[in-house]
Amino acid sequence: MQFTETSVLGAWLIDLKRIEDDRGFFARSWCARELKAHGLSAELAQANVGFSIAKGTLRGMHFQRQPESEVKLVRCTMGAVYDVVVDLRPDSPTHKCWAAYELTAKNRRQLYVPEGCAHGYQTLVDNTEIIYLTSRFYAPEQATGVRYDDPAFGIHWPLEVTSISEADRGWLDYVD
Repeated sequence: MQFTETSVLGAWLIDLKRIEDDRGFFARSWCARELKAHGLSAELAQANVGFSIAKGTLRGMHFQRQPESEVKLVRCTMGAVYDVVVDLRPDSPTHKCWAAYELTAKNRRQLYVPEGCAHGYQTLVDNTEIIYLTSRFYAPEQATGVRYDDPAFGIHWPLEVTSISEADRGWLDYVD
């Protein structure tokens, strides 16, 4: 696994370290030892799959409040997404900053989203699927979000939003 720091403190891009031969390649996509060596949480509670039919679908920006705040490790397994992380940690030097990366089935890149950050994505092609591992179980009473177009963050989405849930469209303006 190859780790690259992002502009949001604690968020990392993780690329596969491929061992290739004439059959294809082998790579490790998750390793507790390697995550811990980079000071990252290697705790796993569940794996989630998200599938979106249409290009332009937006999901997010989601997070869980304390005490159920979670780490996410996100990978696109089919299609392509514009994946966004927003730092909501008041004491962080990157508070209210965001970073975005293209995760595709072809590049097999992953995004590590630390606790205290919101996460969301927009599909760049039809029939896109992501899988993400979380460090905590889903806790509906702690699940919340911030609006994808909240001026507090100024996220630049690459496409027109063609599909979004009412919940994601209706999150209130972010307040510190």
